[in-house]
Amino acid sequence: MQREAPEGPNLLATARDALLQEILPKLNGTDAFTARMIANAMAIAAREAAQDDAWVAEMRAAIQRLTGDAAAPERAFATAIRAGTYDPGSAHHAEVAALLRQAARLRCAISAPRVLGKG
Repeated sequence: MQREAPEGPNLLATARDALLQEILPKLNGTDAFTARMIANAMAIAAREAAQDDAWVAEMRAAIQRLTGDAAAPERAFATAIRAGTYDPGSAHHAEVAALLRQAARLRCAISAPRVLGKG
């Protein structure tokens, strides 16, 4: 089912622009800082809403394959990492390192795109 226009990310972008262009210039001090924090939160929410969540299911499936735990793969994965199961030299080290890098990039694309040179 198609979302009805305007979609959430567009609404957030419009509201954020109004906040930054019309309201923020009238504020000083703590109020201006608070408005900037709100604008940043709105930008993060818009990026999150616009992102395809297929990567979450793919990541979960990969973790489940690695751990063999269907009930709580993320917990089993964290436990295995803490136990050193995927440390350098282990059978799945390269795969796990790539998986964690990909997850970090995808999360940064939402919360800190400038770190990736995208904003």
